[in-house]
Amino acid sequence: MTKTLKKEYQPGGSQRQFILDKAVDYLLQPGLQGAKHQFCLEHLMMTETEYLEALNKATNGGVVRSAWN
Repeated sequence: MTKTLKKEYQPGGSQRQFILDKAVDYLLQPGLQGAKHQFCLEHLMMTETEYLEALNKATNGGVVRSAWN
């Protein structure tokens, strides 16, 4: 049995920002980043850009800083 996101949480839905904000909290939790990346893309239907933005927020801009250095 596979669960899917309700329409309001899917891309373009009225509650999409809620999912994106919760993803930031999720990325802060302990665990393997690769598994979190896969979960965000496959189950939360995030784009790679949305994932990177959430990861950047979770690291207080660390992703962007590391890209510039």
